[in-house]
This record gives sequence, structure tokens and C-alpha cells, in this order.
Amino acid sequence: MTARRKGRRRWRGAACALLLPLAVAAAGEDFAFMPRGGKALLLEWLGAPLDAKELRKVAEARRTEAEWRTLVAARGKPFTETQLATLAAYLAVNMPVSAGALGDAEKRKDLASALPPDGRELAWRDCQSCHSLFASHLTQIRDVQGWRNMFMSPFHRELKMTPQEREEFARYSAINMPMKIEDVPEDLRF
Repeated sequence: MTARRKGRRRWRGAACALLLPLAVAAAGEDFAFMPRGGKALLLEWLGAPLDAKELRKVAEARRTEAEWRTLVAARGKPFTETQLATLAAYLAVNMPVSAGALGDAEKRKDLASALPPDGRELAWRDCQSCHSLFASHLTQIRDVQGWRNMFMSPFHRELKMTPQEREEFARYSAINMPMKIEDVPEDLRF
């Protein structure tokens, strides 16, 4: 690819990344129609008001997906099987959170800000800068490996996502997609 084409491509991506959130905000849309991601489910699981000590305990732990699932289920929150799987996958991929990130967030008195983005946040943030979230994500049927393979295409390799974010996106998407067409706001069905 020539330098000129790369430059145009970056410019278009940057323009879309800047303008799309404004267009979505102007339309009054938010991503609440999408299944909640692991971060949102974690905060729900821990309850409000958020107990910083409890969040720190979770954020510093390393467990397998099966171990997280057992721990979350034992606490008795009324999660669906899909929500339970989403939360367990999020925790297995993203915990423990670095001590530095936790310390910085604690200084700001916002420990939840140390939590990595979940799959829903990543899809909303990264997919729409270049193409429709509806066609590229919400209606796709793939297993975890299928979503990982998507990142192998030349275009997706350029995304500024960490390996951890890619894995989080893949697991969230495999668990929660496809969505029913009627569950997606009409304005986003393109």
C-alpha cells in the first residue's frame, strides 16, 4: 500500500472516529440496546454503592473462567446464563488489573476507572470508525476463534487494540452475537 493511500485511509478513519460519536449523540442513541459487557456486569455484581475494598479484591485476583463463573454464581445475583458467561470471560481475560492502574484510579477516587473496557465498549469504540456496527458485528455468527481470525485481516490488524482487548472483544462477541434484528434500533440497521 502506498504512503498516500495509507495517509488517506488514516485521515478517513480519524474523521469517522471523530464524527461518528457526534452523529450518534445527536441522534440520541446509546449502546444500551446491546447486551451488557463484563465491566458493566461486574459493577452490577458488586452492587451500589461500589465497595472499593471489594472491587480491589476482585481486580487483584487471577482465576480461570470456570473459577470466576463458580464464584459469581455462588454470590446469587440473578444473571442469565449469557450474562454469567460474559462476566466470567471478562474477568478471566482482564484480571488482575495492574497495581499501577489501581493506585492511579484510587487517587482519583474512582477505582472503577481502572477496569479495562469490555466487549460492548470495544465494539462501540472501534468498529464504527470504519464500517457499520450492525453489518460488521451485531449480525455476525462466529465462535471465539472466528472473532480472533477477524483480526488477522490486513485492515483489522491496524486497529489500535491490545491483545487483551482483542481477546475480550472475541469472547464477548462469541457469547452475545448475533443480535435479533428487531432488537437493534432502526437508525443503526445499515
